[in-house]
Amino acid sequence: MVSLPHPSVLHAAVSAPCLCCRKGKDQFDNLEKHTQWGIDVLEKYIKFVKERTEIELSYAKQLRNLSKKYQPKKNSKEEEEYRLCWPKFCLLRQDFSRYTSTRAFLATLNEMNDYAGQHEVISENMTSLITAELTRYVQELKQERKSHFHDGRKAQQHIETCWKQLEASKRRFERDCKEADRAQQYFEKMDADINVTKADVEKARQQAQLRHQMAEDSKAEYSSTLQKFNSEQHEHYYTHIPNIFQKIQEMEERRILRIGESMKTFAEVDRQVIPIIGKCLDEITKAAESVDHKNDSQMVIEAFKSGFEPPGDVDFEDFTQPMKRTVSESSLSNSRGDGKSEPKFGSKSKGKLWPFIKKNKLSLKLGAGPEDFSNLPPEQRRKKLQQKVDELNRDIQKEMDSRDALTKMKDVYIKNPQMGDAASVDQRLAELGQNIEKLRLEVQKFEGWLAEVEGRLLARTEQPRRQSGVYEAQNPSGVNSCAQDRESSPDGSYTEEQSQETEMKVPATDFDDEFDDEEPLPTIGTCKALYTFEGQNEGTISVAEGEMLYVIEEDKGDGWTRIRRNEDEEGYVPTSYVEVYLDKNAKDVHKPLQKISE
Repeated sequence: MVSLPHPSVLHAAVSAPCLCCRKGKDQFDNLEKHTQWGIDVLEKYIKFVKERTEIELSYAKQLRNLSKKYQPKKNSKEEEEYRLCWPKFCLLRQDFSRYTSTRAFLATLNEMNDYAGQHEVISENMTSLITAELTRYVQELKQERKSHFHDGRKAQQHIETCWKQLEASKRRFERDCKEADRAQQYFEKMDADINVTKADVEKARQQAQLRHQMAEDSKAEYSSTLQKFNSEQHEHYYTHIPNIFQKIQEMEERRILRIGESMKTFAEVDRQVIPIIGKCLDEITKAAESVDHKNDSQMVIEAFKSGFEPPGDVDFEDFTQPMKRTVSESSLSNSRGDGKSEPKFGSKSKGKLWPFIKKNKLSLKLGAGPEDFSNLPPEQRRKKLQQKVDELNRDIQKEMDSRDALTKMKDVYIKNPQMGDAASVDQRLAELGQNIEKLRLEVQKFEGWLAEVEGRLLARTEQPRRQSGVYEAQNPSGVNSCAQDRESSPDGSYTEEQSQETEMKVPATDFDDEFDDEEPLPTIGTCKALYTFEGQNEGTISVAEGEMLYVIEEDKGDGWTRIRRNEDEEGYVPTSYVEVYLDKNAKDVHKPLQKISE
């Protein structure tokens, strides 16, 4: 008889490996979750760095836009004409780089532009050294992780397959043992029964032997399978799985090391630009320290000094006697013996002026100045003329350089006819000669105006200041023969006029009669002309230096004051050319003078 182990022993022998396989599979699941979490952390850090680079780019862009927004604009032709027509507002249009304070501001803007560039460098370096590198590494890490866990699953599947083969061999051996045991019992029962034939007993004995042989074969197969499984299991748990776990561990350590290095690079990228940013801030500090308030204020003085002689003392007018009152009234009109005034350039009658008063003021704002800049104060006119002369001389030099170049080219063509026709440049040379001649004539014209202005400025500086006081009080008859009879042009020159000139009346038209019934504006005070003004535009009125006139409309912020000489002459003059004396208690100071004149 064959001795077989109990089936419960066989079950216990093969149930332990099953538990180990289950635990190994659980460990792979845990490692898979952990490594995936590590990759998620790495991707989150990449996203963090990417958003940081976007912030740096946005900040740099905003800094550049800010610097560009406050950069000075180049002066256009329209702004230059604005300077000529409105010298009072030139302070608002100064060249940005003229003063030390604005130059410091310009340097600050430029340094802020460089400062923005360093933030762009931070963004670029972080993108190339961190974001791009880590993104590529994450892809490699995912492939490596996938490969390791694939090997682990493959080993796990192999050991499970071996385990299933062992289980099948064990069940077969167990079945054959049970069959052999039943066959043995059946044989013994048949052998003990006397009623059974010998042939039946022999047949039962042969069947029992066959079953025992099959059980022996299953035992041998199970034993072989068990040895093989134990060998595979040992190889699995002591070689394959440890190697896979070691590779996963190395992979995880490299990931941790890589994210640490990236964080170090993150700090180094910022640290590399700190010296350059510090240099930008040092340049801003240096520019601020270069601000010179004395120099700036002196440049303002040089830029806007007019060259006008300061006004003289106010003349005494005696109103105690009727005769003196009449003389004073005459001096207010035009300082002429017969009380008549000669119409100035651009003077208009009341009927002509009233319906177009808004249009006239607008034309003053938009009109271009004269070619000789006679609408400017003397010193400003001298500077403009000098600039014009320098500009024309530069143009002449350019034309002469072009002419010299063409002359040399012509000489080359003459010596080497194969290079070109010498006669082809004759027309251009003639044009250049004509241009040079025209420019030289222009230079002579402007130099003449410049010499005239410089001579008058020099003569003006040598004139003694006019004195007033007791002399005027002792000589009331000489009140009207003061400086009102002198009339200066905007460039500072003086012209003498005869005191016996008669007034030229402008004939009225039917169109003018439509406005004769309009009530004239009441006078609100008087004014004295500080300088001579030639009103050459429509709506203006010419005045002589020292002349007394009536004010009928104050300056409303546009730089012009509306005045009246008599009932037929009124218009606008620059506010800076007159000294205004307002009489707020008098509604119409012109009416008493009219009654006396009648």
